[in-house]
Amino acid sequence: MTRVHIATLGCKVNAYDSATMADRLRAAGCEMVAAGAPADVVIVNSCTVTDAADAESRRLARRARREHPAARVILTGCYAQTRPAEAAGEPAVDHVIGLNRLEALVAAVTAPRPLPERVLVGNARRERAVSTFGARTFAGQTRAFLKVQEGCDLFCTFCIIPMARGASRSLPPRDVLAEVAALARAGFEEVVLTGVHLGGYGQDLTPPVDLAWLVAALAEQGLVPRLRLSSIDPHEVTEPLVRLLARATALCPHLHVPLQAGDDTVLRRMRRRYDAALARERLAMIRELLPEAAIGTDLIAGFPGEDEAAFERTLAFVEESPFSYLHVFPYSLRSGTTAARLDGRNPPTTIAARARRLRATGERKRAAFARRFDGAEAEVLVETRRDPETGALRGYTRNYLRARLEGPDAWRGRRLRARLAVGGAGQVTAAVGAER
Repeated sequence: MTRVHIATLGCKVNAYDSATMADRLRAAGCEMVAAGAPADVVIVNSCTVTDAADAESRRLARRARREHPAARVILTGCYAQTRPAEAAGEPAVDHVIGLNRLEALVAAVTAPRPLPERVLVGNARRERAVSTFGARTFAGQTRAFLKVQEGCDLFCTFCIIPMARGASRSLPPRDVLAEVAALARAGFEEVVLTGVHLGGYGQDLTPPVDLAWLVAALAEQGLVPRLRLSSIDPHEVTEPLVRLLARATALCPHLHVPLQAGDDTVLRRMRRRYDAALARERLAMIRELLPEAAIGTDLIAGFPGEDEAAFERTLAFVEESPFSYLHVFPYSLRSGTTAARLDGRNPPTTIAARARRLRATGERKRAAFARRFDGAEAEVLVETRRDPETGALRGYTRNYLRARLEGPDAWRGRRLRARLAVGGAGQVTAAVGAER
């Protein structure tokens, strides 16, 4: 039995792709092994969101070669797709296999001898279907992810992903329903719908549909107890979608709305599809219709052309907005993007200082949001792994509060009713009452 380890970099979509690869390789007779265990094949599922991510992908390939000198090392993912010649020039790599090449990947792993083709990469922009889906196993996770959309047509100036992942394309609704049903049968209590550009779901289908239509169909079917959405851009947060989240019991009151900046000049330089006024209006709508919802966002600190005044406007926007948490990313160069050629680049010290200020604001907002629920009753979905430092159980409420629990292993993977207690810094502890 061929022993395979997959090392994954990057986003939730990459993690989902790795889970799909693992299931397909198990079906082909392979044994999936953890990091550090002996392996016959190591797959590096790479990221290319920044130049640093490219370098980290190559570093992981070299590490795989050092730790498993006799193993076959395969580089796949977004870096392999966008820079195949550069990836193939890495001496540690045996094969470079691009995205949407799942059968070729399985063949490269299971063939008795290395394939004669060292590089197998196609044109992602010509792909017209979601070809990598069907994961059923998410190691150590209580929540399952389902990629319902692939690719992107927005071409924001900081992003290379439309070239790596290709054009926006959607999993047909019947396949989405079948996948959610299969994940529920596999025992998952929550399914997270994800995609490269989730808000663009359905526009390529015949007839076209949208994300709200898909979510309504899933809610009507009642296939899984909890259904959660991943990122949706501000201009795609529509009133029908938010009202649906408010009334459908299976839908988790949680939206992640990647703002990136709160200054109009910077948003234009990023080539985003909204301005600060529209984003402010959509966020206010979410808070009005979903008063207890978690609202998260992504922010890029120090984008080219962001001067001190522009940063202060972003900081003020964040302060006044109903965000529950922030994901802050210091701007990092991605060669091949429009942003890499823009003037007004900020020094690293300035970028780091702005990121610190945004993160400090995010911590205050996270703690303030959590304190709203001190003493409240909530449903907690307990994770399958305990905290490695404290040994406590952990889980998430429907509105994305991370809670700590003291209890038996029998609670793992279950939804439990609990009373929340929130500490001064926003740490949430859950005391379990009636089990569900």
